Amino acid sequence: MKSITINGSKRESVGKKATKALRNAGKVPCVVYGGDEPIHFSADELAFNKLVYTPDVHTVVVELENGTTVRAILQDIQFHPVTDRILHADFYQIFDDKEVMMEIPVRITGNSRGVRNGGVLRVVNRKLRVKAVPDKLPDFIEVDITEMKIGDIRTVASVLNDDYKILHEESRTICQVRTSRTAIADLEDEDEEEGEEGEVAADEVPATEVSDEAAVKE
Repeated sequence: MKSITINGSKRESVGKKATKALRNAGKVPCVVYGGDEPIHFSADELAFNKLVYTPDVHTVVVELENGTTVRAILQDIQFHPVTDRILHADFYQIFDDKEVMMEIPVRITGNSRGVRNGGVLRVVNRKLRVKAVPDKLPDFIEVDITEMKIGDIRTVASVLNDDYKILHEESRTICQVRTSRTAIADLEDEDEEEGEEGEVAADEVPATEVSDEAAVKE
């Protein structure tokens, strides 16, 4: 899994006045749990852009002015209800030999036969909870939908991996191709001749349009 670096300064005071002063200066009050004792620090709000405003997940390297370096994952983050500015961030320290749990995004790849025939792809779970040592955590979990026909589903059982444990039952649905009013018969020979519609990654993919002439033939 990729890491990003956040440069911070250790906080000497954690009171309300000091916290307000930090926010007024464009800083985010932060704390790292999981070690021998909590580490309170602050960092520029801009340092969180690549960590927060992205669908990807990352581990974090916190580098403090006193030379302390801590590996961590983002545990919780609070936003202002009106301005959406970051108010506070909690991190959890990670160690090379200790497993950690994270929500890993699902990445849909391929061109489903069922969608090309007018079906609708529905992504039920866009993230899966995974447990592994830090170096085995994946950037994403790939689900290939190329061979999925109308009525097919992909479950957790189809993406099991020896490097990490997925903390959901194997029967849990990740995505499925549902029928629609414009769906046509899923004939294998015809599928091979049809053109590809491009990669599918939306929660609800619009059904492929079928002409009146094609509908009559079916």
